[in-house]
Amino acid sequence: MNGASLPGMHQMRIVQAQRMEITEHMIYKSLGERDSNGKNAPVLLKIAGEELRHYTALKSYTGEEVAPDRLRMLWYLLLSRLFGLTFAIKLMEKSEGNAKETYAQVSTQFPELAPLIREEEAHERALVGMIDEERLKYMGSVVLGLNDALVELTGTLAGLSFALQETKLIALAGLITGISAALSMAASEYLSRRAEGGGREPGKAALYTGSTYILTVILLISPFFVFDLYTISLGTTLLVSIAVIAIFNFYLSVTRDLLFGRRFIEMAGISLGIAMLSFVLGALIRTALHIEV
Repeated sequence: MNGASLPGMHQMRIVQAQRMEITEHMIYKSLGERDSNGKNAPVLLKIAGEELRHYTALKSYTGEEVAPDRLRMLWYLLLSRLFGLTFAIKLMEKSEGNAKETYAQVSTQFPELAPLIREEEAHERALVGMIDEERLKYMGSVVLGLNDALVELTGTLAGLSFALQETKLIALAGLITGISAALSMAASEYLSRRAEGGGREPGKAALYTGSTYILTVILLISPFFVFDLYTISLGTTLLVSIAVIAIFNFYLSVTRDLLFGRRFIEMAGISLGIAMLSFVLGALIRTALHIEV
């Protein structure tokens, strides 16, 4: 069958699905070739071959050659570089819902398309156990460093803001506190993993915890080096904190198939709640001790 015998709406939908299949074929092929010395390459290249077969099957219906979406390709390859293979692939697979919907709509007229739907669903199941990515093994250490830095440093900066009311002093005190806390957390994580044993290396766990903590410290303190008014600096820091929480929880929701909203609200509520309490505490201490800076 060719495109001439397809209804116009079906033709357009299948061409869209065809473009998605050839695009994802190119993405999987590029990821597999990039990981040629790794454990994931065989599965990635296998899925790339399946996507190409899907494209060829759809082409037999439309009779059209369809070029891949180059922008989409570059986007997912960039995401794999920045956030890892698991994040990029799972985010891409979630977007395949459009292709499945298209197949379901036209499979009543063309039952031979039903196997494509089953293969698309099998992709997701295969991907769950496919990825062997180091950063996911140490996600607990990343969560520890990020969560502790957000809660502790937002609270510290809020308290220092009202107590000192001088952005450079606040930044200096926060930086010293943050770096000391990062080293302490890294050491604690090392000793904890060493005592527990298991598959994760204590040194790497400590590195993930410490580096995540320090990166978060830099992001939270940077507004105090930019703005002169401590109120604007603190407000910007709280916005940065919320943005970091949102990005991190979105990452977890994709890679671990978790719900975004509840985790985001819980984490943001804790961080902002501690910041508010610390701000009040700083005001009380300043008033009680009659400190003027």
